[in-house]
Amino acid sequence: MEARQSAKGNKAHDPRYRELIDKLVAARKERGLSQEALARALGRHQQFVSRYETGERRLDAVEFVDIARILRVPLTVLEEVG
Repeated sequence: MEARQSAKGNKAHDPRYRELIDKLVAARKERGLSQEALARALGRHQQFVSRYETGERRLDAVEFVDIARILRVPLTVLEEVG
């Protein structure tokens, strides 16, 4: 079990994932949206945004698409990561 937790922890700190999240955070700020405003647009609580922005929680693919659409971030941003 310890090895599994370690592997999961490594994925959470993948520099490509952090780069992707940084791009979403930058887009949110460029559009003048607070975490609260983005969360409201997503139908979620502010803590949801805070947790993925700080790396406490990972986004799944559908969540990423929803956030990218609201922030008007083209999905091609994935090609720029890494």
